[in-house]
Amino acid sequence: MKDKARIAGVGMVKFTKAGRSPAYDAMAADAARQALADACIGYKDVQQAYVSFVIGDTTSGQQALYQVGLTGIPIVNVNNACSSGSTALYLARQAVESGVVDVALAVGFEQMLAGALASPFNDRPGVNGKLNEMVVRTQGWDEKAPVAAQYFGGAGAEYQRRYGIATETFAKVSVKSRRHASRNPLAVFREPTTVEEVLASPHVYGTLTRLQCCPPTCGAAAAVIVSADFARKHGLLRTVEIAGQALTTDLPNSFDDNNMINGVGFDMTRRAAEQAYAQAGIGAEDVDVVELHDCFTPNEIISYEALGLCPVGGAEKFIEDGDNTYGGRVVTNPSGGLLSKGHPLGATGLAQTAEIVWHLRGEAGDRQVVGAKVGLQHNIGLGGACVVSVLRR
Repeated sequence: MKDKARIAGVGMVKFTKAGRSPAYDAMAADAARQALADACIGYKDVQQAYVSFVIGDTTSGQQALYQVGLTGIPIVNVNNACSSGSTALYLARQAVESGVVDVALAVGFEQMLAGALASPFNDRPGVNGKLNEMVVRTQGWDEKAPVAAQYFGGAGAEYQRRYGIATETFAKVSVKSRRHASRNPLAVFREPTTVEEVLASPHVYGTLTRLQCCPPTCGAAAAVIVSADFARKHGLLRTVEIAGQALTTDLPNSFDDNNMINGVGFDMTRRAAEQAYAQAGIGAEDVDVVELHDCFTPNEIISYEALGLCPVGGAEKFIEDGDNTYGGRVVTNPSGGLLSKGHPLGATGLAQTAEIVWHLRGEAGDRQVVGAKVGLQHNIGLGGACVVSVLRR
């Protein structure tokens, strides 16, 4: 069995609201330089780069990395919905573990516009055609509601009908998110909130209010991936092992069962987690810290169960017992997650990765999960793709 690839360095710029950031190429170059400096590796040592984004032009990756260096290496542009950043990491790891390269760079960025996410195209089939057909069959279609809110709000409503979870429990996810983000200087929303304030914010769809939806965000993050042999030869002592990693796409049950919970990725997540745990030789009970894809509060609840952090139908007890935060079973989204840290689509997976790496190194400052040895990163994109990574120090 080949040695596992290592993350030698990570970087991340402060996330901002839409319209308040530097240009995408400047953010991406900044994050790449941070990751290289963190790894004590020069750009001249990078042999391949994978650059992720969702809203951008064809060779935006080159536009960004040409500011870091003109070395002639392959630069691959990656677009895989909201899991683009993790897909870039997945491809960089594959390149390293295959032996093709010893050093690969993964960079993700997004420069978003204000308002609900929407496709710029109206002259061709949409990317979520099968999902949309299932949504129409299952709950109908609201032309006035944001599309993503219909997906995840509908999944939340289905979860509530199935398991009887209280409406307040969804709101408690946002409260926890803000509490964690208050310790993260790179997060967008750091002001505390209450259950009452979350529920009183404007209604969006289904179980969702505005404070239960992630904001359009601008930002960038990066990671340097190296082989175990390269790390040994160069005395890199702060590396984190990618102990397991899987990328899954939809099976028929995402669409054929009229099941909104599977439609937003429960089964993709479950299968990816099982594969990643098996590769790492661990179980969910061994995980100390998790960054999961909480684009909307129902998805955090659904993801607890899909990742095996609690039993199916057991998320409400998991939350009420405080098992999702400091002092509980496993700290979830110590960064504040997508809800509070922000969700710049192509950067999200790599920002999650950076957060886990900082905790495993003991470098997360006021939000440090004490003694963290195993971290889990979960990033999902509808359309669909899901990446789960097990990181180990």
